Amino acid sequence: MKTELVEIKNYEGFGYQSLVTHGSWRVAVLRYLEELNIANIHSMERHTGTDEVFILTFGKAMLIIGGDDSLISEFQPVIMSIGNIYNVKKNTWHTVIMSKDAHIVIVENDDTNGENSETCLLTEVLRREIQLQGNRFLH
Repeated sequence: MKTELVEIKNYEGFGYQSLVTHGSWRVAVLRYLEELNIANIHSMERHTGTDEVFILTFGKAMLIIGGDDSLISEFQPVIMSIGNIYNVKKNTWHTVIMSKDAHIVIVENDDTNGENSETCLLTEVLRREIQLQGNRFLH
């Protein structure tokens, strides 16, 4: 087989790593990092120009969805199943909590960045509720 016909990528480190880009899209991997530890969740983000796809391939993960209003007033936990495709729509507040062994594939526009994304701090009440549900799920 000609090696230039197939690219094989993997990432064993921690955090977010873009692995493949083509045209207007990219495929990245998200692995555990301390800022996504349930005790460290302080905010959610949303992307104003694109949807974002999450696919859990290993471990345990929960998407936390905060709606699409200007501020986050409530949240919906979505327990991820391995192999399912979760398409978080543009302008939807979200974050993810994950086990230390979790592996998530992310597909998004290649130009998704801080210029077309927003961050919203969680109220202390929402933060505690997310931590409570997250702790139940992960343990």
